[in-house]
Amino acid sequence: MFRKWHLFTPGPVPVAPQVLLAGAVPTPHHRLPEFSALLSEIRRDLQYLFQTRRPVFFFASSGTGAMEAAVANLFSPGEKVLVVRGGKFGERWGEIAEGYGLLPVYLDVEWGKAVQAEEVKSRLDRDPEIRAVLVQAHETSTGVKHPVEELAAICRDKNVLLVVDAISALGVYPLPMDEWGIDVMVAGSQKSLALPPGLSFIAVSERAWSRVEKATLPRYYFDLRREWKAYQKETTAYTPAVSLLLSLQAALRLVRETGLEKLFAHYALVSEATRRAVRAMGLEVFPEVPCEALTVIRLPEEVDGGKLTRLLRERYGVVVAGGQGKLRGRVVRITHMGHQSPLEVVLALSALGLGLSEMGFPVKMEEGLAQALAFIGERGKEVYA
Repeated sequence: MFRKWHLFTPGPVPVAPQVLLAGAVPTPHHRLPEFSALLSEIRRDLQYLFQTRRPVFFFASSGTGAMEAAVANLFSPGEKVLVVRGGKFGERWGEIAEGYGLLPVYLDVEWGKAVQAEEVKSRLDRDPEIRAVLVQAHETSTGVKHPVEELAAICRDKNVLLVVDAISALGVYPLPMDEWGIDVMVAGSQKSLALPPGLSFIAVSERAWSRVEKATLPRYYFDLRREWKAYQKETTAYTPAVSLLLSLQAALRLVRETGLEKLFAHYALVSEATRRAVRAMGLEVFPEVPCEALTVIRLPEEVDGGKLTRLLRERYGVVVAGGQGKLRGRVVRITHMGHQSPLEVVLALSALGLGLSEMGFPVKMEEGLAQALAFIGERGKEVYA
């Protein structure tokens, strides 16, 4: 039977055909002058995306590799770090820190709620040995958006580093690294950059770089000092993911052509349209402070999330993500990242409504779709002009 797949997971995400084709050409050698010119363009465009004048490094890894690079390059054994733990990826910061022999101090936040900046300040006041705060720009497992700008101000005041996982946030809403004083920011290719998985990125402030020079944790492949030497020679320390970098060049050109302001406006429009529709359908948006990269929807108690996602996938070819950890079976997550038009919201919501109705929980689908379409029609005139 003919079936077209529609991907609405928070990574991988739909990739534009021209970006895929860019990586499908014969593989060039990575030590030639022509490839150095490509690297130079990519690095300039990454600085534009990160909104920084600092170098942006990349590795052939998932975003978790950049998280590990941040820990390995900034700290020495036994140092304390404050980990904001409000979902699966906050937990990952702690697991990496523990694995490298650090002493993570956990600030546990109820899943679905954002961390309070004052609570971070209080923890730092009480424990002057804490060297850094590790946090997500938003927690992809819950859809919660954390107050990064406020946290950056607090960390600067306390002379503590702020390390931000922006893996599914970079390029979705403003995270101006230099302006806000974010010390380290990491990202991944399969999120808002709309690339296949396999590349991770990390940018380090001048203040944080002094820690890179002094840190004594073991590092080899993820050693930023090696990468910086190669960076200055317009090359890489090791063989890069050449084909992915060709696609990255194409993706970053699209970002430049669109402009960050319009990109942010697109995500704001699509996410708000989705939230309005979800509420009109009689459902609940899970996080108190939702992000723009995806919408996390709380399911009715009688609905099994695993069965719902399987139904949508097998019957309608619509692939959404279920919950992780303690949210398994209780939520669905619909991404807005990647090569999507605003009207694809209607497709995802239609499939969700059909699936829930089929499982015995009828929703007000017409009202929801009407809300989404009205909002897109109203705001789209400005965003897509």
